[in-house]
Amino acid sequence: LAALERQVFDFLGYQWAPILANFLHIIIVILGLFGTIQYRPRYIVVYAIWTAIWVTWNIFIICFYLEVGGLSKDSELLTFNISRHQSWWSENGPGCVRKEASMSGIKGLDSHSYISVIGCALEYRYIEVMHSSFQILIALVGFVYACYVVSVFTEEEDSFDFIGGFDPFPLYHVNEKPTNLLFKQTYLLISPAGL
Repeated sequence: LAALERQVFDFLGYQWAPILANFLHIIIVILGLFGTIQYRPRYIVVYAIWTAIWVTWNIFIICFYLEVGGLSKDSELLTFNISRHQSWWSENGPGCVRKEASMSGIKGLDSHSYISVIGCALEYRYIEVMHSSFQILIALVGFVYACYVVSVFTEEEDSFDFIGGFDPFPLYHVNEKPTNLLFKQTYLLISPAGL
């Protein structure tokens, strides 16, 4: 649900790189849930590996919005340089008021020019950092859970016993003789000397 919520706000802000990452995350979460329900440890391992990638992605997002290591929150990196859009929260955050001015000579629906946003209770970059931090927390819990489920599934597979398959003293014990003894007994029955 948190990934779906994040996907909606990234769509509203035309953030194409996060949209693709969120889409992959949603698909792999579904795959992990399917693996859990259907007792498929391989799918759960894929989910566990993805959580490591997802944590790395969210650390990058945190560094991007906090402008760590030469990254700039004003760059067009997350939109693949297709548009100049920013996070949806930059204009619609809690308490934010957009100041718009009319452009002279242009009439119609787009007759306003965006000037500034004032009065925000919390800067949009901190909202994005909180989103990413929450995603990291959920991913770490998911990773621990995935490791636990895989260990339980593999333990169940190792403890499964066929009818008398792995027991040293099975319930259905068949007294087996080496094949050369069986042939010797047959030879004695068929040969004229045995008569």
